[in-house]
Amino acid sequence: MRTFGKSSKLDHVLYDVRGPVVEEAARMEEEGKKILKLNIGNPAPFGFSAPDEVIEDMMQNVRDCQGYSDSRGIFSARKAIMQYCQLKGIPGVMMNDIYTGNGVSELINLSMQALLDDGDEVLIPAPDYPLWTACATLAGGKAVHYICDEQADWNPDIDDIRKKITDRTKAIVIINPNNPTGALYPREVLEQIVQVAREHELMIFSDEIYDRLVMDGLKHLSIASLAPDLFCVTFSGLSKSHMIAGFRVGWMVLSGAKEKGRDYIEGLNMLSNMRLCSNVPAQSVIQTALGGYQSVEEYISPGGRIYEQREFIYNALRDIPGITVVKPKAAFYIFPRLDRTKFNISDDEQFALDFLHEKQVLVVHGGGFNWGEPDHFRVVYLPDIRTLKHAAAQLGDFLAGYSQA
Repeated sequence: MRTFGKSSKLDHVLYDVRGPVVEEAARMEEEGKKILKLNIGNPAPFGFSAPDEVIEDMMQNVRDCQGYSDSRGIFSARKAIMQYCQLKGIPGVMMNDIYTGNGVSELINLSMQALLDDGDEVLIPAPDYPLWTACATLAGGKAVHYICDEQADWNPDIDDIRKKITDRTKAIVIINPNNPTGALYPREVLEQIVQVAREHELMIFSDEIYDRLVMDGLKHLSIASLAPDLFCVTFSGLSKSHMIAGFRVGWMVLSGAKEKGRDYIEGLNMLSNMRLCSNVPAQSVIQTALGGYQSVEEYISPGGRIYEQREFIYNALRDIPGITVVKPKAAFYIFPRLDRTKFNISDDEQFALDFLHEKQVLVVHGGGFNWGEPDHFRVVYLPDIRTLKHAAAQLGDFLAGYSQA
């Protein structure tokens, strides 16, 4: 029978939003079971709320936002993003270098569609945010995964990056701060990535959606600020930092050697025009959100919810026999390691299914993030400490008697 579409080749790269484990959780919910969902970074269900002034801004502006905007976005939003880039040290960003989007996800798709022809390769971290792999694949390209080293705080393995470059490699993607590991890349690692990109004339795509969710007094550094001679595309947005994932507010910024990407920019403009524009009422809150007091600081400082929940889940996981874990520095994810020998694990997806069935707790297995070994899973630590305490107790009880056949 003749079939149409590309969905079949994407099935293995979209586990965080679909796949057998998530589908089974949905089926169990239909049967009346209550599922504790630690699988998706959506702040709203866990009691986080947008700053009042952001909500008020949208309400004030909604009547004036009923028509299309410029395909790149409204002036006030792009001006605020341009000024934000100046604060981040990203060089040479002009108004026409900024594209707003319905979340960063839409812009990742546009960026890959504009870049890749059949067989072109793009370097993507492992573990990754799987949408990057999916969008590269959908565009006809090949996602080549370089390793992030758990023993080095989940920083990219520069030697592995070098080994993966071929004459078909077009670009390198970094996710910093990282989802799913919570890693924050230091300057020296970013400088090494820039040097590799410089030697091989690669574009750099930097997913920085969590750049305002950095803890422990550390600071995020945009890789584009270190690469004025390279063509860089930087992504960010308000979904996580301002707890408005449903508003779908993201942006993409071109910087550096833009003259090297004229054909790419032409394709990007065509694709941007085809979708007309991003959500205009949502764009109207960007100026307010990026200016003035940043309420997210209350969450990520000692005593704040995200900080204290990070502290709790890190220590709780460490206390479970058979689990080791690197402490995340940013975002709200943690990526623990399972002792494969102790639990006789050969299938991490089966582990996630077994845990779901026995304890009604939903996590994402490491393979869902294109991690090559069946020994990791991701926990979202957005729920309050009481809920996390319950989840950790359930996991400890489950693993106490767990062994795959």
